[in-house]
Amino acid sequence: MSSMSAELLASVDRFILNNGFDCTADLVAGDTVPAITSMIEKGQPNIVPEGAVDVVPALYKEGIENGKIVALSDPLSDASTQGLWVPRYMVDENPELATLAGILNHPELFPNPEDPSRGAIYNGAPGWGATIVTAQLYKANQMADRKFDLVDPGSLAGLDSAISRAYERKQGIVAYYWSPTGLLGRYAMVKVDLGVPHDPVEWTRCTTNAACADPKANAWAASDNVKTLVSKQFSDENGEIVEYLEKRELTKETINDMLAWMNENQATGEDAAQHFLTENPEIWSKWVSPEIAEKVKGAL
Repeated sequence: MSSMSAELLASVDRFILNNGFDCTADLVAGDTVPAITSMIEKGQPNIVPEGAVDVVPALYKEGIENGKIVALSDPLSDASTQGLWVPRYMVDENPELATLAGILNHPELFPNPEDPSRGAIYNGAPGWGATIVTAQLYKANQMADRKFDLVDPGSLAGLDSAISRAYERKQGIVAYYWSPTGLLGRYAMVKVDLGVPHDPVEWTRCTTNAACADPKANAWAASDNVKTLVSKQFSDENGEIVEYLEKRELTKETINDMLAWMNENQATGEDAAQHFLTENPEIWSKWVSPEIAEKVKGAL
């Protein structure tokens, strides 16, 4: 998992499965591409609580069509969106900076720390499907010719610290990120309008395909397709758990509240799961039978 919401969701699942369903569930850290690839090829992990399938459409389609994986639910209901973001204070000063065209006119406002004569676009971390997308959009929009470099932050921690540092100093930055996240709960950022509509055919053909040499301008889908995935074998053998996962979803409001709480308390996913389950029985008890709900409450 690469996001706090995924960590929260996985930790809630583990607590409910272990204490309500008497399972022995363990968490395994992993990003979308390797996790879905492993599920298709090896049947492991059993569950991907939050998989951004939009960034790996060909892989996802292959897994579904070959009967290797099963998509159960959209766990974030109304909540998920990703793309390039700029600080709101920059847009308040110059509304043109809410658009990619406006940003590309002003490399001097987004200096690359390694070479201030050029602008910087911060990409996602290596291994993310979204990082391929940003690199393809960088090529498609000929950003190198507009004096912008694509900067690899090295990791999620590197990306977070680049955004936090720029924001705290009221400096210019444009970076890939996604919502819901604690970081975008803390800092007011504006999603950049890429100037074209989302083209799903081009998205599958080239935007998400690192080997494709001629990407065209494209936009992220308005709401990203986030799915809870399970391996086919797990789905066949665990009807009761599948039923729980199909019902389990969180709204934008709930997630943003939880991610803000995690940030304020420097909490782990495990801490946040306990907090969520203790404070919100009216939400999660609808996902399970009354007997299982009682066992979970007892374990809290």
